[in-house]
Amino acid sequence: MSAGMRMGNGVRVAGMLTALQQADSFFPGGAMAFSWGLETLRRDGIVHDAATLVQFLETQLLHRWASCDQGFLSATCKVAGSPDAFDLLAEIDALAEAMSVIPSLREGSCRLGRTLATVHAKLGQSGAAQLLRHIGAGQMFGHLAVVQGYIWTQAGMDELECRTAAAHAACTGAVSAAVRLSLVGHLDAQRALTALRSRLAAVLETEPPALDELSSCAFAIDIAGMRHAQLDARLFAN
Repeated sequence: MSAGMRMGNGVRVAGMLTALQQADSFFPGGAMAFSWGLETLRRDGIVHDAATLVQFLETQLLHRWASCDQGFLSATCKVAGSPDAFDLLAEIDALAEAMSVIPSLREGSCRLGRTLATVHAKLGQSGAAQLLRHIGAGQMFGHLAVVQGYIWTQAGMDELECRTAAAHAACTGAVSAAVRLSLVGHLDAQRALTALRSRLAAVLETEPPALDELSSCAFAIDIAGMRHAQLDARLFAN
């Protein structure tokens, strides 16, 4: 049986392997430079142990990624194969820009998107170089969720695989930042991921929001993102 075929239980082997590669923290996507507000919350003592880290992850996952970023990614996956894909991507990307009101988080999303597109262009991934040219020419901002949806679809992942990889990468990126901030150790980081698993699965098993249904409600993280630039010493870019 070829890797591109489905196994008896419906699992797409090639797509699953690609998703594992993309979601791996070893993949050079640049995520290790970002804490998404966690560094400031750690400094303020708001996130201070494994339990509060799980609360941070739940907020980030349920009230930002699931309700907002996931919608951009899903919409991108649906149009990635269209003849006018880049016009449609630009519209989705412009909405992502308009809804990203925190400068450090908005800039972080675009930096990660450009990095992901650059890495895939260097790897020879179909469509990546063209996407990078659109971003470089100012025709797109290059927000991460949009770049993920397009690049990963071009790589052969289906929408569920794209959403799963993106959600997992967001969670592992946050716990990695927590370890580097000495907030938790490696075992507690894994416990935090395990604690989130059922809620993450429930999110992924639910239809993602449409573009006119998107919302983000993570006020503490937003405020932390705004205050991060004022820290006298910083380990992360946001």
